[in-house]
Amino acid sequence: MSSEIELNAAAARGARAEALLRNELLTDAFATLEQAYIAKWRTTTVDDVAAREKLFLAVNIVGKVQDHLASVVEDGKLAAAELRQITEAAERQKAWHEVR
Repeated sequence: MSSEIELNAAAARGARAEALLRNELLTDAFATLEQAYIAKWRTTTVDDVAAREKLFLAVNIVGKVQDHLASVVEDGKLAAAELRQITEAAERQKAWHEVR
């Protein structure tokens, strides 16, 4: 089990990542970069293998950044759920002691 401090940090990090993924400026930047790389890839000549490979990598890196942010969001949601479970368990324990 992770410490509550680590869980709080992960939950906060996930919330920040989610805000980034919802940020119109950042989503537009991702889309613009991907479209530009694909457009440049389409204009490469048959013998320009190196340029195509670089553009292929560039397109994939944009996707990997998005995937990483999505992963951080999911990790944050899991941390928040674990924090809720800890809180609920503590409240049940407290209620049990009050009944006794």
